[in-house]
Amino acid sequence: MAIDTQTVKQVAFLSRLKVEDNKIEATKEEFNKILAWIEELNEVNTDEVEPLIAVNDIALRQRVDEVTDGNCKDAVLKNAPAAEYDYFAVPKVVE
Repeated sequence: MAIDTQTVKQVAFLSRLKVEDNKIEATKEEFNKILAWIEELNEVNTDEVEPLIAVNDIALRQRVDEVTDGNCKDAVLKNAPAAEYDYFAVPKVVE
């Protein structure tokens, strides 16, 4: 499959990219190189290859999930424009 100039313009329009008129030819060549590389990858026989979840078979260390209050209530409330009873105070929205 080869990409022509009109297809480059259409892809640029659909992806909301601005491709200058003097760059369309170079972009067309880049698209065609990418498609040729994909075709080359399609020729590789992967029938006996199992899909990978990750490249490494190393199990990640997990930390204990402990729920805390963060111990920084005062620092957080300093950012509030108004606070009452240790909560953010906001204007009444519903009458």
